[in-house]
Amino acid sequence: MNTFIPFETRLAVFRMSSGSRALGDSGVEEGPWEEPEEDDEPKVCQVCGDAATGYHFNAMTCEGCKGFFRRAMKGTPNFHCAFQSNCVITKNNRRQCQSCRLQKCLSIGMLKELIMSDEAVEKRRMLIRRKRMAEEPTELTQEQESTIQELLMAHKKTFDITFSDFNQFRPPDCEAEHTQQPSLSHQFSPEAEGKEEVDDTMENIERDGSAFGSTDCELQTEESENKSQQEKIKFTNLPHITDLSTYMIQKVISYAKLIKAFRALKIEDQIALLKGSAFEIVLIRFNMLFNEKTGIWECGSLKYCMNDAHRAGFQRHLLDPLLKFHYALRRLHLHEEEYVLMQAISLFSPDRPGVTQHSVVDELQETLTLTLNTYISVKRSDPQKQLLLPRVMACLAEMRTLNEEHTKQVLQIQDVQPEMSPLVLEIVSRPC
Repeated sequence: MNTFIPFETRLAVFRMSSGSRALGDSGVEEGPWEEPEEDDEPKVCQVCGDAATGYHFNAMTCEGCKGFFRRAMKGTPNFHCAFQSNCVITKNNRRQCQSCRLQKCLSIGMLKELIMSDEAVEKRRMLIRRKRMAEEPTELTQEQESTIQELLMAHKKTFDITFSDFNQFRPPDCEAEHTQQPSLSHQFSPEAEGKEEVDDTMENIERDGSAFGSTDCELQTEESENKSQQEKIKFTNLPHITDLSTYMIQKVISYAKLIKAFRALKIEDQIALLKGSAFEIVLIRFNMLFNEKTGIWECGSLKYCMNDAHRAGFQRHLLDPLLKFHYALRRLHLHEEEYVLMQAISLFSPDRPGVTQHSVVDELQETLTLTLNTYISVKRSDPQKQLLLPRVMACLAEMRTLNEEHTKQVLQIQDVQPEMSPLVLEIVSRPC
């Protein structure tokens, strides 16, 4: 027979236990209550007789009855017994009569007042995360090492820094004077275009500055054209940038499919995560190719500057903060391992539109963030390393803003010059 121990007595013993944790909603941080060392008898759930994991909501219960009581009390229980309200609750039949099971929970002293609110649970989670991140780990766990290796493998298989398999366009002639060459997209534009349009295009390129591949990447300040002129604009670099974007997005999709945790998600969530993160992962990959001294993206034999995006129709209120972002991230001098973890953190964002498995994706992102924090603590020795994770997280937040602006501008460009690929348009579309 189980003897009922007053709550105040158990709480006092609980607080004196060296290994115990806070009493409350154990969905966040609730450990078993420790009996004195001389009592090594197995604990049983006072509701159903299953193996108990500790005191939950003022009673010794198993995980199943703990969860049942929390769910029942957070809702409006309207249970009815089909018999005479005296069912004997056991491990095997505990799901058959919710009414009698709930009455048993209440009769052994389980208290609704000890169930934490959703806000309190989230607050406690944040405190736990901060505490974990503040701890100085001594080494990466085997699981963390495996995660990093899996991400590195997926990244290397889907990202060729030489762009050798991107053959939609040829690079410019190395011996030609860059200042006398139009952009690649203009060189490969349809010959059916009239001479007048070609001349207008060349004037636009000369006005904008250097041609494709030039090191002069300062954006021009002329944005005062009237509406009629705006409608006649031919975005000369748009075909090439569209092909480049499609190529990069296809690689990101292949990358995600190589990650075991991603493949385990529902197909609807896989699509939602890819649509939300594709542009951001592309940004991270391009940052690995960014030369902060010249402001040039060095993609093998291809070289890009911000003017190339400008000639594709993108405007300064995206391009200016985009360039600033690339300088800020590149100056962190991230290791390749840190880059791939950053990509994965962006991929597994639970708040993307259309995601249904929020808790699963949230847990994956938290694990990746903790792995990045551990890697930084273990592999870096500079005195400012404690600031690196906050700076990476700030860059991830900045990418969200850039992502939204990029989506708006892609749709605006498509209205003026419908040449975006179906894949790019699918990525920027939002769930209904």
